[in-house]
Formats: sequence, C-alpha cells, structure tokens
Amino acid sequence: MLRAAVRLSVSGVRSLTRTKRGYPAVLAWRGYSHEVEETDEEFDARWVTYFNKPDIDPWELRKGMNTLIGYDLVPEPKILEAALRACRRLNDLASAIRILEAVKDKAGPHKDIYPYVIQELRPTLDELGVSTPEELGIDKV
Repeated sequence: MLRAAVRLSVSGVRSLTRTKRGYPAVLAWRGYSHEVEETDEEFDARWVTYFNKPDIDPWELRKGMNTLIGYDLVPEPKILEAALRACRRLNDLASAIRILEAVKDKAGPHKDIYPYVIQELRPTLDELGVSTPEELGIDKV
C-alpha cells in the first residue's frame, strides 16, 4: 500500500512538472456587472424603507448606519429622519446623537451642509425630543 501511494505521488509530481504545448495563453477578462445603476430617488427610497421596518433591531440600525456612512455621500434628510424615527422606536437616544455626529463628520469642510440638514430635521428633532450635539455641548470636546 505504501508502494502504491509513493508511485501515485511520484507520477503526480511528474505530471505537474511536464508542460503541455499547444494551449493558448489564458487572457485576462473582467466580468463587469450588467446591472442598471440605481438612481438617487431609488437609493433614498431603499434606505428609507430599510429604516422604516417596524421590526428593526439595534444591530440592524447600527449596521445600516455604518453602511450608509461608509458611502461617499452625506445622507439626505429624509433618510436621516427615518433613521432617527427608528432610534425612537428602539428608545435609543445615544444612536440618534451618534447619527447627527456622523452627519457632521461626513459634511467635513463643507460648512453649509450640516446646518442645512439640521434645518430640515428640526421639526423631527423637536417631535422626537432629540437634541443636537451642539445643544448638548458635546461638540466641543
């Protein structure tokens, strides 16, 4: 049995070292997706629907926000409103404030984006009883 195993392994090594001629080189090929690109309205609707799920749990909320913040954009106020309402359904004030902090961070050097977002979210923030990081004084730390 050992002799058969050695014979098979030696013949296997020999077949690996032999080069077969006559085969053309494999060409590099990239399989790009043929998927249609999502419009801004479809993107917004997808995220609003995600955060409006009635059975969303805290992990899904954090996962959704991490994914959303990972994109190269500042989320629209209607998406943030849905996320803040999800925080309220979960009774998670800390996540609501983190969302606002993340939006301020995503706005970066564009000083006019964050005030616009807060202006658009003001009725929702007042309705839900959520204070901004500036109102709480934690933006200066």
